[in-house]
Amino acid sequence: MMEVKAVISPNKLGALRAALLDTPGFPGMTVSKVEGCSAPSKLGKATIKDELTDYSAKVRIEIICNAEIAGSLMDKIVAVCQAGHMGDAVVWCTPVPNAFFVSKSSSSI
Repeated sequence: MMEVKAVISPNKLGALRAALLDTPGFPGMTVSKVEGCSAPSKLGKATIKDELTDYSAKVRIEIICNAEIAGSLMDKIVAVCQAGHMGDAVVWCTPVPNAFFVSKSSSSI
């Protein structure tokens, strides 16, 4: 089991959802609104106002999936969310020892 996570621009969510729904074995995803900032520029910030207003709205995607499809999901996220700008997205994957869908009759993923 793996957890694929990504932080993307909100305007890419619709296209990403459509692309992921077309992926065989896609188990669904959790979407959260988040804010983030980039690393400090090499030139430095000019004022405290610049430092305090550096945050921008983003969307965080979390997907628990089989290890076999984690790579293809990550590739699809990168392909859909890449617009050629600094900070388009960040995608990473972590192992999940065990996970369950909780419902009437819970089953392991």
